[in-house]
Amino acid sequence: MKSKKREKGLPFFGIPKMIPFVWPLRKQLLLVMLFQLGQSLADVARPVLQRYALNHFVGEGTLSGMIPFIIGYILLITFGALVFYGMIKLGLKTELLIDRRLRDTAFEHLQKLSFDYYNQNSVGYIHARVMSDTGRIGELFSWHMTDSLYFLAYIVFALVVMFSINSGLAALICVLVPVVALFFSLFQGKLFDLHHQVREINSRITGNFNEGITGAKTIKSLAVEERIDDDFRKETLNMKQRSVESARVRGLFAMVTNLASSCALAIVLWKGGVIAAEEVGTFSMFMSYAQGLIEPVRWLVETLALLVQGEVNIQRYTTLVEYTPSVTDTPEVIEKYGDCFNPKKENWEDIRGDIEFRDVSFKYPDGDEYILEHFNLKIPFGTSVAIVGETGAGKSTLANLICRFYEPTAGQVLIDGR
Repeated sequence: MKSKKREKGLPFFGIPKMIPFVWPLRKQLLLVMLFQLGQSLADVARPVLQRYALNHFVGEGTLSGMIPFIIGYILLITFGALVFYGMIKLGLKTELLIDRRLRDTAFEHLQKLSFDYYNQNSVGYIHARVMSDTGRIGELFSWHMTDSLYFLAYIVFALVVMFSINSGLAALICVLVPVVALFFSLFQGKLFDLHHQVREINSRITGNFNEGITGAKTIKSLAVEERIDDDFRKETLNMKQRSVESARVRGLFAMVTNLASSCALAIVLWKGGVIAAEEVGTFSMFMSYAQGLIEPVRWLVETLALLVQGEVNIQRYTTLVEYTPSVTDTPEVIEKYGDCFNPKKENWEDIRGDIEFRDVSFKYPDGDEYILEHFNLKIPFGTSVAIVGETGAGKSTLANLICRFYEPTAGQVLIDGR
């Protein structure tokens, strides 16, 4: 089940698979998106008010209408602050609720899985699925996807304002946007690959931590501390190299972001000289929008990369919760006796204790060789039987089959003839 090769991608980044988990929280997510829209409107309106102030109060040299302007500006700032507070508070709450739903579902499903799943996957691997992947999925839905709405709205609102005032200068700034988006996408693809490598290495290191601690007695008994230490050092050195490379690319990415912002500002300074002479407020507003548009473009490209990255987290998580246990009960048995979470003990019969292996053959789900072949044994109630054999002969397997930790590959195990 666990493979280092990436599986086939999920449609629409795996988002449809998460709908059952986030649908009960749709009202909270809708409110967060409304707060994001309100925040984008407030951020777009601020340069418009600044334009009015410079053109009217400074350009015309008058103070008429100052009081209403001050009141309006204070209301805008207050509105922006309240919207921002509501967005952060509700966003954090929604993220935690999504995390809890995902983790509750995963934990409950883990109780139903058979032992073969735990044989094939380390505790560190399972822990990463339940904690790390769910955390990233919650962050993706409550922040990154709703943030993208804010950035899209900001771009649209800002372009509408600019085109309504000076379509020529707005068109020049718009030409820069797709070029910047292309550069950002190239950098973001490299960053995503490096980040994915770092996460994979970190997952292995976490698993090694867990196995090193839980298996400390075995490691010391076999005197393999040096080999374990060498393996750990190799993994951490690999993670260090990938992290340093990622930091370098991020530094170059930040440089390109600043360069793009400066280019947008240069366009306004180059073509906006006439505007500056006539309407200093309009010139100031275009400068604000020119610099402000670069950040939303960068974030939208990054959000797209995060969706691709989130697809990996969703795929890992859904692989866990959709994993079918190899030991299952029929609907008739569940109806009468219940399940592990809702047992109907009043219907349980008393167990006498007769045990019988009837023509049992067994091999582990992740193994190729049969541990037992056509094995037969009867152990009547009240008797004691000693099972003796070399390591790997199947002694523990017999106990696992009696406890129904595994199902026989062929044959039957009967308790009191059933």
